[in-house]
Amino acid sequence: MTAAPTAVKEKHHLAFFRQSGWLMIANVAGGMLMWGVHFLAKRIPEEEYGIFGTLLAVTMVVPALPLQMVFAQQTAKALATGRERELSGMIRLMWMGLTALWIVFAGVALFKQAWIVEQWKLGSAVGLWITLPTLLMALWTPIFGGVLQGSQNFLWLGWSMIFNAMGRAFLAAALVLLVVGNAVSLMTGVLAGMVAAAVVAVWQSKPFWSAPIASFDWRSLLKQVLPLMIGFTAFQFLFTADTMFVKAYFTKDETAFYVSAGTLSRALMWLVMPLATVMFPRLVHSAAKSEKTNLMGIVLLGTAVLAACGAISLTVLGPFIVKFVFKPSYVEVATKVLPWYAWAMLPIAMTNVLLNDLLAHSVYRVVLPLVAVVGAYAFALTRFHASLIQVLQTLGIFGLLALAVCAWFSFGKRKRN
Repeated sequence: MTAAPTAVKEKHHLAFFRQSGWLMIANVAGGMLMWGVHFLAKRIPEEEYGIFGTLLAVTMVVPALPLQMVFAQQTAKALATGRERELSGMIRLMWMGLTALWIVFAGVALFKQAWIVEQWKLGSAVGLWITLPTLLMALWTPIFGGVLQGSQNFLWLGWSMIFNAMGRAFLAAALVLLVVGNAVSLMTGVLAGMVAAAVVAVWQSKPFWSAPIASFDWRSLLKQVLPLMIGFTAFQFLFTADTMFVKAYFTKDETAFYVSAGTLSRALMWLVMPLATVMFPRLVHSAAKSEKTNLMGIVLLGTAVLAACGAISLTVLGPFIVKFVFKPSYVEVATKVLPWYAWAMLPIAMTNVLLNDLLAHSVYRVVLPLVAVVGAYAFALTRFHASLIQVLQTLGIFGLLALAVCAWFSFGKRKRN
C-alpha cells in the first residue's frame, strides 16, 4: 500500500537534488566568475576598490531577494490553483509600478548627485550614473527570476545567473585591463551582467506575463505579499548592510580590506542558497494542496554541513587565498577579518532556510520579531564599530538571534502539525 507513495517521494527527492545540483553548479560557476572581478583589485587603487564595494552594496540593498520570493510564491500558488491569468496581471502591474518608482528615485538621485558624491566619497558622478540603470535591472531581474523559480524552471534560472556573471567578469576585465582601472569600469561590468540576466529572465518567463490577464483580489494579495516583502527585506538587510556601515565608519583602505574578506565569505552562500531556492516553490505548492513533506529538514541539515565545511575551509586556507587573489597590502587585515566573517555567515545561511520554510507555509507571525532583531542590529552597528572584527562580532550575534527567532517559530509550526 505504501510502495507507490514511497516511489513518488523518492522521485521528488531525486528531482530536488538534481535541480539543486544544477543551481549549485550555476551559483558556483557564476560566483567564481564574479569573484574573478575581485582579482582586478590588484590592478586598481585601494580607494577605487572601496568605492566599487560601496556602489555594489547599494545594488545589493535593493530588495531583490524579497521581490524574487514574492513572485516565486505567487507563481507557485497560481500554478497549483489554476490562477495563471491573475498572475499575468500581477506581473505586468508590478513591472510597470516598480519601473515608475525607479524613475522617481533616479530623478531625485540625479538632482542630489553632488551631495551623494560628497557623502560617499565617489570622486565623480560617473559611478552614480552607472549604478542607476544597474538598480533598474536589479528590480526587473527578481520579478522574472521569481517567476522562473516559482514555475520550477531552474534550468534557465541558472543560466540567468551564469550570464549575469559572464557579462560582469568579461566586460569589467576588458575595461580595467585595456581602458582604465577604477570603480566605474568595474560597475560597468556589473551593469552588463545585470542586463544579460534580465533579458534571459524576461524571455523565458514570457508565457506567464504575456498571457491574457484577469482581475485579482488586492486585499488577499497584500496579505500574502507584504509579510514576504518585509520578512525577506529584513533578512537581506541582515545579510548585506554591514558593508555600508563599514564604509561610513572606516577609512577607504579599511573598507577595501573588509570588502575583500566579505567577497570570500559570502561565497559560502553561493554554495548553500540553491537548496532553499529549489525548496521554496515546492513547499508553497505543497502548502497550497495541503500536502506534507520532510524536505525542510533535509535542506536544513545540508545547509548546516556545507556552510560549516566552507567556514572551516576559509579559516584554514583563507590566508593563502587572500595572498593569491588580492594585493599584498590587503593580506594582513583581510586575513584577520576572514574567519570572523566566514563563521558569521553560518547562522545567516541556516536562518535563510528556516525563514523560507516559515513564509512558504504562511507563518507570518515570524516577521515582526525578525524585524525587531534586524532593527536592533542596525542600531548596534551605530554603537559597536571600534574595529572591523567588532562589526563582524555584532553581525554574528544578531545572526544567531535571527536564527533563534526562526527556530522558535519553526518548532511551534511543527508542534501544531
